Amino acid sequence: MKLVAGNWKMNGDKAMAQALVADLAARQAAKRAASAVVLCPPAYLLPQVAAAAAGKRLNVGGQDCSAEAGPGAFTGEISATMLRDAGCDYVIVGHSERRARHGESDALVRAKAERALAAGLIPIICVGETLEQRQSGDAVAVVRRQVAGSLPDSARQQVVVIAYEPVWAIGTGKTATPDDVRAMHGEIRAQVAGLGPQVPPVPLLYGGSVKPDNAAELMAQPNVDGALVGGASLKAADFWAIVEACR
Repeated sequence: MKLVAGNWKMNGDKAMAQALVADLAARQAAKRAASAVVLCPPAYLLPQVAAAAAGKRLNVGGQDCSAEAGPGAFTGEISATMLRDAGCDYVIVGHSERRARHGESDALVRAKAERALAAGLIPIICVGETLEQRQSGDAVAVVRRQVAGSLPDSARQQVVVIAYEPVWAIGTGKTATPDDVRAMHGEIRAQVAGLGPQVPPVPLLYGGSVKPDNAAELMAQPNVDGALVGGASLKAADFWAIVEACR
């Protein structure tokens, strides 16, 4: 399965969301994407985006979910069942910004992924190394440890997505080379294959500053099944160029 997910992060308002979804829906109607397209706006925009995307072959995802099943006294949290009720099909868990800024561990990411699956969502599980870890030669070990610790046991029966996002290539001006991407995605693919032949196919997304000018080369690499897009997902033309690169 090919998939391109746009992570809006803490950007956008109601007017922007309405215009962006309408533009993307028109592009989808004119030339249907070869991949699944997922829009991940801030939580308060989810109902609006889900309503605007309905019937337009555009999927909606949350940017995070609680590890708690809920309901309960969990101020500021949003449960996977709430996301499902808001119209989501996917949810991002373990994004590098959550891991770094909020100290999220592999165990916590795993718990969130389990909640997502139980609610009928497909989790997009993020993994990736820092610049220091790459320079010290620990990149592969770090990513393999994150994959092992973040994948729920139910991934052996249910579909999950893994997004490799090298932290050092996000918003830093540094760019992973196609060789970097090919090598790490190959490691992840081999690790997932080691879980057994009964495991459903696991799409592997690349998420390190994907832009229209590098998307085609990155998406052409072996074991790259799509992209997790940040800033470029806020402009319809840029985002759709990346979607088209996944043909």
